[in-house]
Amino acid sequence: MKTLLLIRHSKSDWPEEMDDFDRPLTELGRTNAPKMAELLKHKNIEIDCFITSPAVRARETCELFSKVFGKEYSTREKLYRPSEDNFLSVIFDTENTVSSLAIFSHNNGISNFANSLTDEIVNLPTSGVVAYEIDCDDWTDFETAKKKFLFFYSPKNLS
Repeated sequence: MKTLLLIRHSKSDWPEEMDDFDRPLTELGRTNAPKMAELLKHKNIEIDCFITSPAVRARETCELFSKVFGKEYSTREKLYRPSEDNFLSVIFDTENTVSSLAIFSHNNGISNFANSLTDEIVNLPTSGVVAYEIDCDDWTDFETAKKKFLFFYSPKNLS
């Protein structure tokens, strides 16, 4: 069994004349990301591997999560403006020693990918987390493996 967590980047700013890729987190984003990470940790959710889009807002979100979990992270260009195939490619490339994988990316791609996995429909808000149990031992079997929705958390549900 494997676990896949899909996490949308936290709330970001868009200063004038700034490229989309370079957008930083807002103060709210820098507050919500560690809160969501602490929620997962409090619920004893294990995460073995963190992979993020290299865009500033996604990378900063992932950094805040990885600090809470005391883990390193890596970036993949494919997770910036991703298609479903981009997510699959990242998942297929994951080492089989990884039981629980967290991917940080952007809408609409991340919500579209989440909605392709099960009948449970989610629209990931900023800092939103959705998780699935994947019935496989090898990440290369992900596409054909049975998938079960586990949970969906949003910062709005933390109040």
